[in-house]
Amino acid sequence: MTNQFTETTTSIDALQVHVLSCTQFKTNTLYLKLHAPLDSDTVTKRALLAHVLESGTERFPSTKALRSELNRLYGASFNVDVSKKGDQHVITYRIDIANEKFLGANENLLEAAVTMLSDALLRPAKDGELFKEANVTKEKRALKQRLDAIVDDKMRYAGVRLIEEMCEQEVFRLHPYGDRASIDNVSNDELFAYYKQFLQTEQMDLYIVGDVQADTVVPIIKNAFAFSGTRQSLPEVKEEQVVSKSDVKEVQEAQDIQQGKLNIGYRVPVAYDSEDYYALQVMNGIFGGFSHSKLFTNVREKESLAYYAASRLESHKGLLLVMSGIEFEQFDKTKAIIIQQMDDMKNGVFTDTEVEQTKAMIANQLLEMIDTPRGIVEMLYNNVIAGTKRSVEDFLQGINNVTNEAIVNVAQKAQLDTVYFLKGLEEEQHGSEKSI
Repeated sequence: MTNQFTETTTSIDALQVHVLSCTQFKTNTLYLKLHAPLDSDTVTKRALLAHVLESGTERFPSTKALRSELNRLYGASFNVDVSKKGDQHVITYRIDIANEKFLGANENLLEAAVTMLSDALLRPAKDGELFKEANVTKEKRALKQRLDAIVDDKMRYAGVRLIEEMCEQEVFRLHPYGDRASIDNVSNDELFAYYKQFLQTEQMDLYIVGDVQADTVVPIIKNAFAFSGTRQSLPEVKEEQVVSKSDVKEVQEAQDIQQGKLNIGYRVPVAYDSEDYYALQVMNGIFGGFSHSKLFTNVREKESLAYYAASRLESHKGLLLVMSGIEFEQFDKTKAIIIQQMDDMKNGVFTDTEVEQTKAMIANQLLEMIDTPRGIVEMLYNNVIAGTKRSVEDFLQGINNVTNEAIVNVAQKAQLDTVYFLKGLEEEQHGSEKSI
């Protein structure tokens, strides 16, 4: 298999530019990704700042004016997302815009998109030497609503609470949207002062995906992204040492809900750049990653204990997370059967058919992913975060080479860490924390 895109990388001041030339898309997509270490002192400010910068520029100082310009540009879209990859806090700006070669447009639409992106980052809407107060107020309200929506979605809430309990002494406990109680405490002055520091310290990667060539795109970017001031380095962040627990932590929380949420966290000390990562992917696929997995087959289908049961990896943190929806009274039985499925993985209780089916599913998933601009960028950005240079071919070959022995070996590294159960108010209270 060969890549469907050609990557050309160039450094422009603080910006690492990745031009991904491909012919399968009729639009051009721009991703500006900025990352910095998660920090309790800055996480709320960064989340708020990300959205304030999206809400208006000097040329288009309000969301309404910005949306009007996007509509003029043949229905282009511009949005922002805030997330985390391992202990890195990631801000992603995305612009989708038509490729003018397919429209016969006279305007250089790609240049317009690059300019809008650079304006948002470098020339935001201001009142004097501060952000427009109306934009800050609006985005504070919206950020609170995003955090409230997590509380209302009990599946997401249980996932967040598991991480908070499991990583209570680590920065990974922090939600990328920040702390709701801190939002109103961030003043416009404080936010703008942080913005100036932000421009000098952020690690920035700009991806352009589409039927474009680097020699055409790079001059446009150089012209638009002119950074002022001297770049500064953030203090080096020491890698956090995870304190090994002798007991498994169990937390139960009661709310007015109709369906219990049982989430279980395992520590798996396998880094994204490790050769064992391929085996970890296959192991998780057999355990709970797909519809043929042990969790789906045995917990949901055979025992009829769960409305849903699956697992996923936090690839840059070394966590394997199980999520399930159950009847309250099935807590003990479901927990025991989920743990048994991992014990079976450690003991090699899986078939060659399961292994081959899982490898095929992972390969198909990857090939489907690189059929989208977002998938291509996310795959490449994982390399940036992990400091690797893993290609699509490398990944496919690595998955294909995984042996049954390697699956068992990586499963045996999985350590049960935390059990979190969200139950109904009518359930008997057993205490908020105990060991099992």
